[in-house]
Amino acid sequence: MQQAVSLWPLIGVAVIIVGFVLRFNPMLVVAVTAIVTALAAQFPPGKILATIGTGFVKTRNLPLIILLPLPIIGLLERHGLRQHAQAWIGRIKSATVGRLLILYLFVREITAAVGLTSLGGHPQMVRPLLAPMAEGAAETRYGRIADAVRYKLRAWCAATDNVGLFFGEDIFVAFGAIVLMSTFLHEAGIDVEPLHIAFWGLPTAVSAFVIHAWRLHRLDRKLERELGDQSAAAQTARGAAAEGSDA
Repeated sequence: MQQAVSLWPLIGVAVIIVGFVLRFNPMLVVAVTAIVTALAAQFPPGKILATIGTGFVKTRNLPLIILLPLPIIGLLERHGLRQHAQAWIGRIKSATVGRLLILYLFVREITAAVGLTSLGGHPQMVRPLLAPMAEGAAETRYGRIADAVRYKLRAWCAATDNVGLFFGEDIFVAFGAIVLMSTFLHEAGIDVEPLHIAFWGLPTAVSAFVIHAWRLHRLDRKLERELGDQSAAAQTARGAAAEGSDA
């Protein structure tokens, strides 16, 4: 006869949902959730403290790893990294926002698929390089762009990075979620190799690339309709003004 499984530890899910909905400090919410879940699972206090201490010791260098790139990126931006990125993409006349982001999406998925997830990201790639290049490509084709368009392009850059990372890392055989699924299925009596799980992530990754690339192509067409007409009207107005001054 199988032993009944206690569902009380799942109360931690409710705690973390309530904490995030009420916008409490994320670190406090996670810590309280861990303690509540452990108490619901009838862990002794000594074991709870030992587990929290072990986790702290293992991750004590994590803030340094996260914060170290920030001053480096800030120093590069201070010396004109964004301006150089905009100037470089501006010299490529055939470059469009959609084409640039499709290329980045492809590179991001491929690198994430082989485990190189740190090569991209919002702070180290999107903000200092990808977004300025997208803005530079738009300004080269359509002239000065409004702030609303600029913010929209930045959002598309961030979304492209998210899509590439999310669906690319699902193909990486050592990705935590794949290892977790393989372990869970193995404990349930179903032997599935992590490589097979990663392999069946390929159709999803390819579909995600095709769908998002199509959306980026539509973005190019939308920018052409909205900004192309404005650019043509501005050029016509400048030509009329020049003719008037000559007369």
